[in-house]
Amino acid sequence: MRFEPVSSDPRRQPPGATSTAPPLPPANGRPHPAVPVPVVAVAPEPPPRPRVDFQVVRELRRELSERLTRWQRGREFSVDEEDTERARLAVQLVAEYADSVRRAGTPMAAGEERLLLDQVTAELAGLGRLQTLLVDDTIEEVHILGCDQVRITRHGGGVDWAEPIADSDDELVEILQAAARRAGSTERSLSTSKPTLDLQLPDGSRLAAVFLVSHRPYAVIRKHNTLDVTLDDLAGTRGDLDEMVDPLLRDFLRASMRAGLNIMVAGLAGAGKTTVIRALMSEIPPDEPYVLLEESRELLPARRTERHRAVMSFEAREGHGERGPDGRPAGEVSIADLIPVSLRMGVLRIIVGEVRSREIVPMLQAMTTSRGSMCTIHARTPGGVSERIIELALAHGREMTVDQARRMAGNALDLIVYVTVEDETGIGGRKHRFVSHVEEVIGVGEASRITTTKVFGPGPDGRAVPRHLPERVRDQLLRVGYDARLLSRWIEAGQGAWRRPKQTRLGRR
Repeated sequence: MRFEPVSSDPRRQPPGATSTAPPLPPANGRPHPAVPVPVVAVAPEPPPRPRVDFQVVRELRRELSERLTRWQRGREFSVDEEDTERARLAVQLVAEYADSVRRAGTPMAAGEERLLLDQVTAELAGLGRLQTLLVDDTIEEVHILGCDQVRITRHGGGVDWAEPIADSDDELVEILQAAARRAGSTERSLSTSKPTLDLQLPDGSRLAAVFLVSHRPYAVIRKHNTLDVTLDDLAGTRGDLDEMVDPLLRDFLRASMRAGLNIMVAGLAGAGKTTVIRALMSEIPPDEPYVLLEESRELLPARRTERHRAVMSFEAREGHGERGPDGRPAGEVSIADLIPVSLRMGVLRIIVGEVRSREIVPMLQAMTTSRGSMCTIHARTPGGVSERIIELALAHGREMTVDQARRMAGNALDLIVYVTVEDETGIGGRKHRFVSHVEEVIGVGEASRITTTKVFGPGPDGRAVPRHLPERVRDQLLRVGYDARLLSRWIEAGQGAWRRPKQTRLGRR
């Protein structure tokens, strides 16, 4: 058993790979259709990584597990001591294997040896080849479409295809089930009775998976490489992040957090709502306790920093087994169940990672009696946010009406921040993520409609610029030292203070 070299035959390259080899001869006597040469400059691709014989990986993993078990017998040890010994044994075992193949006349390069060590460690953790995707910081999103179709979206919009994630779909399901078991106290599972999965992976990435009800097992991993982010970072001070707000909007949002305004962050999936709400959370004083509620944890870094030392993080729990009289599986604890508990924890702020169902009603009720609470919501357009709120509120029960939902939203919310994503990857560009709207919720006006003021709205390139002075929250902002009248001259000029022009490939009128 040995490492298989990467083939140079362009016909064996994975989808999305490029080759400098001569073009293939005509098929069946007909010339191949001409392929247009893009005018976009493409960055050179990194050299292909060596492939691993995963039968070797599994054998080394079994040997590592046996050696670790022998070390554990008859001794007391801490988790850190076990991790240290596991790492030492893994290095020792891989080095022994490398020496054996070297003596057999097939020297192993240092990069191959390191890759083999990573795979053996990943196999022991139960994540298998999935681990190699988690440690790659260039990856933004992964679509696993069966064991042998792995589509990768990289930062900046590049798309390519990776090696198979498993040798069979059954093995892929086993990897996903192992990831579910790692969730521990949240009791996640992937089984015949629960064919869907949603959880946070050890590195903070979000995993969603489905099988049995789909043609093949599918999984999507959304990596969060910006777990620790501030409003200054979003304003363009970090080179690895989009400029999502300008200094004017940054200062306004910072003052809004100090003033304890209730904020809803809206946008499409993948627009950057989670990144924005993380940046807003960074403005909470580190010694202020607050409650964070999520379906699966993704907002906080894996290890708490000094910035979040007083947070109380709750996670919903899936139910299992027979359904009770209320139609819910035994043991289920939803976000809606946790909100009343949060109100008894002696905090002013409650943050919900995402409202997607009937929990929006207790969330809005909590906002009417709290300060500085936040949540995210999916909405197609800024104007559709209020209708989306009503739609979710009506799922709460028959006692809820449209007028009641509007009154609740008008009384609970202060600001709606809309995050826009423009995907130009299909024309050789990249994804642009930015805040395009900040609307102040005035209340419920005529015909029981939610009334808003567009404090920031789209400028010439779609990014937010000052449009109107706030009305309802102006005094609250003044109390924390922010004079919104500073925006007046920018409103008259009709422009913002964005540091860099947006590098778009689409013309704008």
